[in-house]
Amino acid sequence: MPTELEMPVIGQQTAAAGATYRVLGVRVNAVQIPDAIAEVERWIAERGPSRFVAVTGMHGITESRQNARFRQILDSAGLVVADGMPLVWLGRWHGFKNMQRRVYGPELTDTFCAVTKDKYRHFFYGGAPGVADELAGKLRERHGIRVVGTYCPPFRPLTEEEDREVVGMIEASQADIVWVGLSTPKQETWMYEHREKISAPAMFGIGAAFDLNTGRLKQAPAWMRENGLEWLFRLVAEPKRLWRRYLVFGSVFAWNVGLEILGLRAFD
Repeated sequence: MPTELEMPVIGQQTAAAGATYRVLGVRVNAVQIPDAIAEVERWIAERGPSRFVAVTGMHGITESRQNARFRQILDSAGLVVADGMPLVWLGRWHGFKNMQRRVYGPELTDTFCAVTKDKYRHFFYGGAPGVADELAGKLRERHGIRVVGTYCPPFRPLTEEEDREVVGMIEASQADIVWVGLSTPKQETWMYEHREKISAPAMFGIGAAFDLNTGRLKQAPAWMRENGLEWLFRLVAEPKRLWRRYLVFGSVFAWNVGLEILGLRAFD
């Protein structure tokens, strides 16, 4: 977890959530963690339609180039935040000097709970059996949050009946926030498809944060996370699962971004 020195300053003037730039045709909000927290708190105060935060990086952007529906899903998000230093660097290149650090999923989760404490009702959906309960318990112990439910779905698509039961469970909990950990693009697709079924004002797609914030996965050292080298740490830790994401998708991403920056190809 981030140390006290690494934690973002909350209470400072935040950037407008409407400030955006595009990476390979995907809208990215030029925000930092305090900005994202302020925007989500505004959603909850408004009690309007359910909106979701897509915490994405190189993998999500590249995936969206191969999947037009996923690109539409990202564009439908209330916020698309830069969980990856390449997106931060591109934000600076587009002129957003506020883009100093990534909106790292595990840090966003922990910081949101640290700042808001017992202000909201939290539901945790995702992870392997027992992980949602463990994450909820750790965050409740650490920050005093109000946990109103958890659910770990099976590693297969839910039946219509099972899905109705899950929606009923979340609705009965009167959650303000649903934390979703299903990996990209499953979690974004789930939030998109359930945004009109669930009345919780905010949903976060935080993927690996379920395992990282419980300690089931080891985090890269802070210096690697802050300098665009987390991919190398994770690739060494899980080569069989992640080689394609980082070596293949990463190369495609770098090539396409190069074409875009040089004005040799436009992405929409």
